[in-house]
Amino acid sequence: MHGPMRMPGHWFDELAAGGGSVEAVDFLVAGERARRLVLLRELSDRLEERPALLGPAELGAIWRTVEQAESRKPGCVEELLLSPQVGSWLAHTLRRLHGTSVGPPLWVDTGHLAGVAAVAALRAGTAAELVVPAREGAVALPTLGLARLPGIPLLGFQPVHARVRNGELLLLPTGRGTGATALTLRPLTAPRSALWWPTHRLPVRPGGPEVALDDIDPYRDLDRPVPPRRLTPRELGIWQSLFTEAVALLGPASGPGPRSPGPRSPGTRSPGTGPGTLRPEEIRRIVPWPGQLRHGPVAGLSASTADAFGSMVVARPPDGAALAETMVHEFQHSKLGALLHLFAMLDDDREEEHYAPWRPDPRHLPGLLHGAYAFVGVAGFWRDRIGDRAADPLDLAPFRFALRRIQTRTVLRTLATRATLTGPGRRLVAGLTRTVDGWLREPVDGRAVARAREAAAGHRVEWRLRNLRCADEERAGLAAALRTGAPPPPVRQPLFVPAPERAHWQDVRGALYLRPDIGRDGAPDATVADRAPGPASVAVREVAPPAVARGVGPEAAPPVRADVLLVRGEAAAAREAYRERWSEAPGDPHPLAGWLLAHTALHPGHRRLLARPERFAAAVAGEGPELWEHAAHRLAAPRPRA
Repeated sequence: MHGPMRMPGHWFDELAAGGGSVEAVDFLVAGERARRLVLLRELSDRLEERPALLGPAELGAIWRTVEQAESRKPGCVEELLLSPQVGSWLAHTLRRLHGTSVGPPLWVDTGHLAGVAAVAALRAGTAAELVVPAREGAVALPTLGLARLPGIPLLGFQPVHARVRNGELLLLPTGRGTGATALTLRPLTAPRSALWWPTHRLPVRPGGPEVALDDIDPYRDLDRPVPPRRLTPRELGIWQSLFTEAVALLGPASGPGPRSPGPRSPGTRSPGTGPGTLRPEEIRRIVPWPGQLRHGPVAGLSASTADAFGSMVVARPPDGAALAETMVHEFQHSKLGALLHLFAMLDDDREEEHYAPWRPDPRHLPGLLHGAYAFVGVAGFWRDRIGDRAADPLDLAPFRFALRRIQTRTVLRTLATRATLTGPGRRLVAGLTRTVDGWLREPVDGRAVARAREAAAGHRVEWRLRNLRCADEERAGLAAALRTGAPPPPVRQPLFVPAPERAHWQDVRGALYLRPDIGRDGAPDATVADRAPGPASVAVREVAPPAVARGVGPEAAPPVRADVLLVRGEAAAAREAYRERWSEAPGDPHPLAGWLLAHTALHPGHRRLLARPERFAAAVAGEGPELWEHAAHRLAAPRPRA
């Protein structure tokens, strides 16, 4: 009989600060083990009640195989159960049984349990006789690889007889006249071939732990099964090189940057426990991004799901530093997902009406919590690399750190004031806030801080113009004030633009702040606008649990001349260029946002316009840009006291 799990308070506080010791993370893993056992029991109960759900597979044979494997090699089943491959499959299959997800014929998803049992028998060296599902003639063996039956490929989904003896696997097609023939192999040791695709392994260090690079498991995506997409030898080599670089960068930071963690006293931080640190062996699986996006390229995208602790889907990054940052980001999501499995943090309010500085659209509060936790890790990662030329040869770490600490503090303020937090939730948000507030007191290069503030303001202004609008009465009052000189109407709560009316956008202006060739001290001329932007972007996309995704897409659209001028600090020229841009694309919020940013740079006393730019948009609606400056002076004028 197992007693209740109780997390020591100091481990919770380590995690609440954004970091976590080995012991704290191990407790999360123990919690995931308990959760998987509960889910497995639910699946077993469902299958016992309705054996037909397994199709040709037999539940009794499956459980006998599992029990024999665990008896021969204790711990092998638990290790398999904790793998991301099994976690994703188990959650997906239960969603199928609850009617909240779709996929192949149901017996294929439920029958994958036989494939899990077969892997347990192979690892333990026991015998088994099972029926496993094949997809297009291929049998998935979670954590090991993909076996492809020789001969004429089977079409669709077919049951296959699997016989395991002393580490050897025999696969026999059960149907007649299929054209496929038997396959015999030893999956634990067999080399790669046309018939056997083993799971790629990325060594953390020679002779040490390995991370799976999974391009074949059907349940490697966020929920729905996907077909295999085998990496080419060249692609595999690139991933191996990137991972090696990332692991090297995730070691102790070599630069002279700040090391005290902010909210703690100096000297109390043990190595590898602070926000932004990551022990690479805690990552269990990396999945190369398997698909495409409706809105363009997948460069810079990553995603994770709380069903697969330590796993992440990653579009191939440009360099090892980008991969290391992504690993930190996504493992933060894994830690928070595991914490949320143990503690209720806030009411599950799914109203998408809050600003997230890394998204183009409004977010709900659970999504904000995930984003804040992830970006505390990202901020800490770049903080630890200030001055580290190996990780940051372009000296962008000060800007990245300054930007993320500003953005994350904004979201933490929203959570503290708008979310209905539980006791653990308040403790978590307070811990993150102490971390970020400590960072905000740390000195950072002034130029980097100024540019971070500009980038953060730019995203917020354009976000509001694209997602918020004034109510009709306020709009009419603002337009009348501009025409007649009457006082502007009082500020009212803005309305959200209906989702079908929102156009997808990317913060291409913010991305320019990461372009070392567009600086204020000798940037190139405006012909840079004709070249593709660099590999990183400020705009980031989040998707709330169970699937969490991060994305940047700088090459989706080239920067415009006005953006280049603004980022270079040429506000007057940028303001005129934005007016010209509006004439070419009237109604586009991007040049209107840029004009406001340039105008307030020239007139700092007008910065109040940036707080509610949708009011400015309402006032000048239907008017040409020649009236914008007049409108800005009218709306930014001090209001008389009542």
